[in-house]
Amino acid sequence: MSETKTSFMDKFQSVMEKTLVPIGMKISSQRHLAAIRDGLTVIIPMTIIGGFACLLAVPPVPSTVTEPSNFFYAFLLAWQSWANANSAILMTPYNLTIGIISIYVVAGVAFQLAKQYQMDPINNMLSALFVFLCVSNAIDFSTSSITISRLGAGYMFGAMIMAILVVEINRFFIKKNIVIKLPATVPPNVAAPFNVLIPLAVSVIGFSLLNALCTSLTEDGLTGLVYQIFQPLMSATGSLPSILLINFLMTTFWFFGIHGANMVGVVTTPITTAALAANMEAYIAGEPMQYIFAGSVNSVFGNWITYTSMLIVIFTACKSAQLKSVAKVAIVPSIFNINEPSIFGIPTVLNVYTYVPMLICSFINFSSYYLLASSGILGKFFVTLPFTVPGPLAAFLATMDGKTVILWAVLFVVDYFILRPFITTYDKQLVKQESEAAE
Repeated sequence: MSETKTSFMDKFQSVMEKTLVPIGMKISSQRHLAAIRDGLTVIIPMTIIGGFACLLAVPPVPSTVTEPSNFFYAFLLAWQSWANANSAILMTPYNLTIGIISIYVVAGVAFQLAKQYQMDPINNMLSALFVFLCVSNAIDFSTSSITISRLGAGYMFGAMIMAILVVEINRFFIKKNIVIKLPATVPPNVAAPFNVLIPLAVSVIGFSLLNALCTSLTEDGLTGLVYQIFQPLMSATGSLPSILLINFLMTTFWFFGIHGANMVGVVTTPITTAALAANMEAYIAGEPMQYIFAGSVNSVFGNWITYTSMLIVIFTACKSAQLKSVAKVAIVPSIFNINEPSIFGIPTVLNVYTYVPMLICSFINFSSYYLLASSGILGKFFVTLPFTVPGPLAAFLATMDGKTVILWAVLFVVDYFILRPFITTYDKQLVKQESEAAE
């Protein structure tokens, strides 16, 4: 039986190493996707601040709660009264972060892509931001007004595309040496802005004409057209089969010791970030949230639960000195979603006894949340939190729905019973090895 398992895992490993892993490595290292991922990572602190501002300004008070009939209702109504009185102040951080998130997206992506090309990142970032604002249709100079919504979540994909195109145009002109040439004695920091002057003029003229054409045809402009193209992609990627495929890939990459979240993040991060921002806009407007696959949902209701549950299995059912010592070290980091001690200490890398149950748990965990959220029983994610916020608290704060904590706890127990037979079998193998080594 052992030889059969070994033979199967050897074949599985060989197939994955020849097919899936190289493809994943190429995708994760693709410079444009990597620039989008890294550019969105840079703006996480601002989205966290905007999210907490949103929670303070719009407390989760059910429409049915109108009287302070108990302490909790009294607290909610007092919070709502305070928020209404200070709404202008409380909403300012939200409006200047998530409310205009496309501005930060175009800046972050352009900066990261220019860095990869070893071009001047500041001037390329400013160029991309300027061109994006020119075609955003957000500014009406006749009335001296700005339409904030045209800089929000719906136009993030347009911002990403604009950032990439502007930097690529700048790179083409610089590579072909079609730039304003200054004497060699001019300091680099002075010459750098002139390198992008000609390509910037070309970008402004070209994209402005294209935007005028799109506006006349669609009445929504260039960035709006991009959003209309990408909206079906968000819906398709947010389907349950798509997410389960993503979880399969992520767990499999971790099996080979490759950071699964980084590998799939180049594809999923733009989608989950845009969905989170769209959900928050809906929450502020008092409208139903549309997206389930948003923010950190796939982590909070994924294998973050499983890693901690695995350590509890070790504490309660295992005898191996190796597993016990690893669990003692790993338990506190695991509570705060830092799982590397378990991944490389147990280890879960190239370990069939952990790979199979983790795959099963990831499918059950997310499917349970997805089905309950899609039926309206559970709230959807609309707040960005630091990744170190413990799972149950993250589930509650990201959705403002206490029922998510109950589901998290139930899944924690379910994961425990799924993991236990696999981990105890692995434990027996380790105990036997430790006994033989001691003789």
